[in-house]
Amino acid sequence: MKAYVVGGAVRDELLGRPASDRDWVVVGSTPDEMLAAGFLPVGRDFPVFLHPTTREEYALARTERKSAPGYRGFVVHADPSVTLEDDLRRRDLTINAMARDEAGALVDPFGGAADLRARVLRHVSEAFVEDPVRILRLARFAARFADFEVAGETMALMRQMVADGEVDALVPERVWQELSRGLMEDRPSRMFEVLRECGALAVLLPEVDRLWGVPQPPAHHPEVDTGVHLMMVLDMSAQLKAPLEVRFACLCHDLGKGTTPADVLPRHLGHEGRSAKLLAQVCDRWKVPLACRELADVVAREHGNVHRSEELNAGALMRLLERCDALRRPERFEQALLACECDARGRLGLEDRPYPQRERLRAALRCAQSVDAAAIAVAAVERGWYGPKIGDAVRSARVDAIASGMGLAR
Repeated sequence: MKAYVVGGAVRDELLGRPASDRDWVVVGSTPDEMLAAGFLPVGRDFPVFLHPTTREEYALARTERKSAPGYRGFVVHADPSVTLEDDLRRRDLTINAMARDEAGALVDPFGGAADLRARVLRHVSEAFVEDPVRILRLARFAARFADFEVAGETMALMRQMVADGEVDALVPERVWQELSRGLMEDRPSRMFEVLRECGALAVLLPEVDRLWGVPQPPAHHPEVDTGVHLMMVLDMSAQLKAPLEVRFACLCHDLGKGTTPADVLPRHLGHEGRSAKLLAQVCDRWKVPLACRELADVVAREHGNVHRSEELNAGALMRLLERCDALRRPERFEQALLACECDARGRLGLEDRPYPQRERLRAALRCAQSVDAAAIAVAAVERGWYGPKIGDAVRSARVDAIASGMGLAR
């Protein structure tokens, strides 16, 4: 029995990046031998075990054979005759198909180290076409390693996979898993650029794909193209270290611009409501978590009003806070403001522009929060007011607090 460190840990070590969790492949063993050595079984579809001391994952070397469409359609074969090279051959990219033995020697049968030096994402073998998840994984790696290029022959394979309908067989859980991880990389725009280039974006996210070529008013959007703007917004969200919920909201904030009637372009009146409807379709399709969905809806509907908030009086600011549910959910409101800042700064030449709207709306919220709603409610009841009248009294006091605290007209 021989054990090898494989995959990401080897790749990251060669790149000089912090090492990821180590995964091991075991050659020349059986499940019974692993159990006898004290390893704990955890694999459902193939033999994977936890080391009894380190709790690192050890998988028996295996091969896979395509048996049905989609990423689940595989027959797995694992026995002592499967070699390390057999196991590495089934992996997605050459940079992920390297190993180190227990003495530290590099095993690199498919040229992964050379592709690391050349900054190339290249498939290992023709088996790449058998698993459509690999398209998403490669796009995610492109977002992580932004200076890597996709090999021409690999891009051709991905385009063929899209044409053959393999992407149609992807299940929501795996799509969202890869999309969400790609959104959290250093250059999320690269993921969508790769998916668009191979044709997968039009299948998975047609609402996003149709944004390229859609013009916007150059006075507000020097980059003009809506798709270009969206990529700049996503990269700004990464630059500002935004959490996943904010990055997803950035992805979906302008979807409605793709359905603006041609006769009114480049203006996009009413795109906010259309964006909200389209993002609901995206969320239903890929089973997007509720926190991401709710924030994206707020940002889609209100980002224009947040941008214009410096022009609003106290009453209008209060209405904006109410629509954003800011008093009940201030943390989510803070995330909405960050997404709006990403939108404002994700524009050509405006990347370093300050965004005072964020602090101004924070100040408005603090003023509204300073009102003692319970005391006002008690006083209203003493006057004989009930129901909506109590709510009106509280709201009026909050508008007064904003006007007074910020020196605004009521």
